[in-house]
Amino acid sequence: MIHPIRLYGDPTLRRSAAPVERFDDELAELANDMIETMHDAHGVGLAAPQIGISRRIFVATELAAPETDPTGDDSEPAESRAVDEAMSEAESEVEDAVVAIHIMVNPEVTIRSGVQHGPDGCLSVPGLWVEEVRRDATIGVRYQDVSGAWHERETHGHFAHVVQHELDHLDGVLYFDRLPTDERQAFLDEHRSALAEMQRQAKALLKELRAADTVGR
Repeated sequence: MIHPIRLYGDPTLRRSAAPVERFDDELAELANDMIETMHDAHGVGLAAPQIGISRRIFVATELAAPETDPTGDDSEPAESRAVDEAMSEAESEVEDAVVAIHIMVNPEVTIRSGVQHGPDGCLSVPGLWVEEVRRDATIGVRYQDVSGAWHERETHGHFAHVVQHELDHLDGVLYFDRLPTDERQAFLDEHRSALAEMQRQAKALLKELRAADTVGR
């Protein structure tokens, strides 16, 4: 099932998500829905708050390391694809490069090392991105799968960037919050009208969802 993605202005995006406590068929179905929704939106990651569910679970796509210089112009925003006119060709390239799609429940960072800078965008802030966001180059993550079993893995480069982006969503943080204060304010000022329109759409979707919920009762 494909869920509508909540946009900037939706209060769920600014809440710290609650831990997942039940590991059952419903959680497995949620994870599958999130993967389907991520693919439909042409993203490489999606956190539960982005579909209005304030729980600590996200899905993230691990891509093969690019053959070109990873610090060059071939880098893409961590979550949002961003280049609409090249979408068909880019989709094919991403599909060929997928190593795995990971489901991380109740993730915890165990180690951090190094520094990387890369482009970042978000499915909840569509059409906007920044060229450089500072992230850790390597992070270790301890997390549960949909059955509740614990795992640990070390992530590097682009995938570490994606994981950190999704971890931020679980804490109510958006990618531009990671910018230095002056750059963050410049981003907000430059995109004021686009962000205001997203807020309007976010409110309209919430109203629509509440009306549908009332009818369904």
